[in-house]
Amino acid sequence: MTRLSMVSSDRVIRALKRAGFDFAPKRSRGSQVALTRVDESGRRLLVVVPRRGDLPVGTLLSVLQQADLPKERFLLLVREAIAVSS
Repeated sequence: MTRLSMVSSDRVIRALKRAGFDFAPKRSRGSQVALTRVDESGRRLLVVVPRRGDLPVGTLLSVLQQADLPKERFLLLVREAIAVSS
């Protein structure tokens, strides 16, 4: 099992965009960003990510649960997003 650590909200948003999420402009307000995606079964997923520095592990786990994304897949997407931005 892979251990999660704090990740910046910008990296979380980039990783979720790589996973197929798009911005939900009517939902994003203030210090939060809303992202949506329709999964394979037709279910619409809505993920709300706080816009601040690093996200605590508990908040990150909540985001992953909302996104229906396993930790290992998320960490791979974060690594890919970092590699692309470097």
